[in-house]
Amino acid sequence: MFYNGNRKIGERMEHRLSDAYETVSGEPALELKVLVININEGHNQKLMESCRILKEYAQYVSKVRTYKKTLSLNETVEKAVEECIQEGILRDFLLKHRAEVVAMSIFEYDREWEEELLRKEEFEAGRELGEQLGKELGRKEEQKNTEKERMNAEKERRRADLEKLRADNAEKELLVLREKLTLLQNK
Repeated sequence: MFYNGNRKIGERMEHRLSDAYETVSGEPALELKVLVININEGHNQKLMESCRILKEYAQYVSKVRTYKKTLSLNETVEKAVEECIQEGILRDFLLKHRAEVVAMSIFEYDREWEEELLRKEEFEAGRELGEQLGKELGRKEEQKNTEKERMNAEKERRRADLEKLRADNAEKELLVLREKLTLLQNK
């Protein structure tokens, strides 16, 4: 598989279908391995030298990416196509299929931009959801703590009431004992 995306990768890499599995236990019964070859400009020079069209395509993509930083998408593609024709890069193909190349390039880069925008929106939505869940968990924890504090206060109040009751009973017993003692002394 040829790769000309924006992510930085080496000259070659291997993708395995099993790497996409959430959990892997042992060796898979069936494995798919795909050799990924980086065809961005400046990579795999030997391959590029042996395939002029592939090299020129990488040069075209590089120009589009360079101009995309400062121009609108339409201007970017038009300028890259015009410059490639002038420099003899994919010249015959671009002269013959210019409208298709422009339309396809705009569609492709517009799709990349939309996907990037979608990823950013999904990330933001995930962050907001995480914040909401965190706040809700915080509120629940606060309610739990408040309930625990209320229960502890209730328990403390009961204990204080019980201690007061014991003290009152002890005082009553003391009064009864004093009366008995007074009665005994009077006899």
